[in-house]
Amino acid sequence: MEETLNALRRFVRPGVLVERCDLCAAEVIPGHPHLIEPATRQIQCACDPCAFLFSNQEGTRFKRIPRDATYLSTFQLTDLQWGALMLPIQLAFFFHSTPDGRLVALYPSPAGATESLLPLDAWGEIVSDNPVLAKLEPDVEALLVNRVGERREYFIAPIDKCYELVGLIRAKWSGLSGGTEAWKAIDGFFAELAKNARVPAKEAASA
Repeated sequence: MEETLNALRRFVRPGVLVERCDLCAAEVIPGHPHLIEPATRQIQCACDPCAFLFSNQEGTRFKRIPRDATYLSTFQLTDLQWGALMLPIQLAFFFHSTPDGRLVALYPSPAGATESLLPLDAWGEIVSDNPVLAKLEPDVEALLVNRVGERREYFIAPIDKCYELVGLIRAKWSGLSGGTEAWKAIDGFFAELAKNARVPAKEAASA
């Protein structure tokens, strides 16, 4: 019953969908903050006051997800290092899970986010080559990698953007190869992410 009531609260009148804060049910505007529950990896919509409660707080049930992505144009990752991660596809994201006490590697699939259970021994070398990774905020920031075809794109991305990509692929994928619509959507996702991403100061100065 409670789930039904929560679903109904999202509608102010028939046919009009209104997004609401998952904590207090207040109406939220487009571009509202998101929270994540690290224990379940569930993402919640939040109004500004509720999101503020979980900003820079330790030991709380939820963590506020940052909004900005960073484009890493000078990121160093060799084909050998990538191969050592033994991931089955060329799209993946990596983040530190506080509840699990370890690095987690996930890749999108038609069934959703799939976790790689293989050893990630090469990660230490990748961090050594790219010290920016040591500053990833646990649970809420990830290294998002796109090496499909000739692409070599690397971002520090909010974790909700990573799951947005997962949802997009799950919704658009068809057949064994994905289909034109799915790949067009993936290209659009990364184009939009790059367009809005920040560039680290040192990289911007040398551009």
